[in-house]
Amino acid sequence: MSVHSSVDGSGAPARRPVTIHDLARHKADGDRFIMVTAADASAAALLDDSGVPIILVGDSLAMVALGYDSTIPITLDEMLHHTRAVSRGARHALVVGDLPFGSYQDGPSQALASATRMLKEAHANAVKLEGGGPMIEVTAHLVRAGIPVMSHLGLTPQSMNQTGGFRVQARERADADRLVEDAVALAEAGAFAIVLECVPNEVGRRVTDAVDVPTIGIGAGPHTDAQVLVWHDMLGLTTGRLPRFVKQYADLRAEIGSAIKTFAAEVADGEYPAAEHTYGD
Repeated sequence: MSVHSSVDGSGAPARRPVTIHDLARHKADGDRFIMVTAADASAAALLDDSGVPIILVGDSLAMVALGYDSTIPITLDEMLHHTRAVSRGARHALVVGDLPFGSYQDGPSQALASATRMLKEAHANAVKLEGGGPMIEVTAHLVRAGIPVMSHLGLTPQSMNQTGGFRVQARERADADRLVEDAVALAEAGAFAIVLECVPNEVGRRVTDAVDVPTIGIGAGPHTDAQVLVWHDMLGLTTGRLPRFVKQYADLRAEIGSAIKTFAAEVADGEYPAAEHTYGD
């Protein structure tokens, strides 16, 4: 999916940067879209060239790119570093930078300071933060300051020590009702989109029907307005057991491994570099 305006020199529509207003129109028109994570400029450029409308610099890069065992250790400075790289690679996609654990939970003032750095230093277009409850006022504070906010409900990895690990959330009716209420309150506070992670299909449907802003599902069933996957997961670059909601659209780990083995064999046999790969005598 891409967003267009005017035409270029060839007469074809010219792409323009995606905005939060474009996403609102997709919700109103019933057009489903995707969001994909990226952690560096080359991945961002590829996603951008493929027409991905939202690139999330998710704190999941703590595990898939930096080798941490959870999202909790990653710092704001590390997130800024990777968001800067992604912003350099994305020309049209809306870049959303995750605010990491400890950079906004102390309240509106801390959140504003962190979010301001994400926009000013890392050139993100928006920030994402987890949770409802106290995060409703934090969201309103950031929006009043002119910072677009994407909310995140359901399984919130930064709170895994409190929620009991990686498991489906809002299975009980009371928990589901509370989540829907939080979603409505976050939308009213100005959140431009809400990520729903690891919740039953019916909860995904209820939230999507209850709010006017797009819902973006990851393990939230087929009724959300959009879907998000982690770049490394969907391309088969992640090792170990994957969550049920992940679909691998390629097995790049196997292809990369094969390419490296072929390179090593050709060097050992003297096949590489061949004449066409050298500059002569």
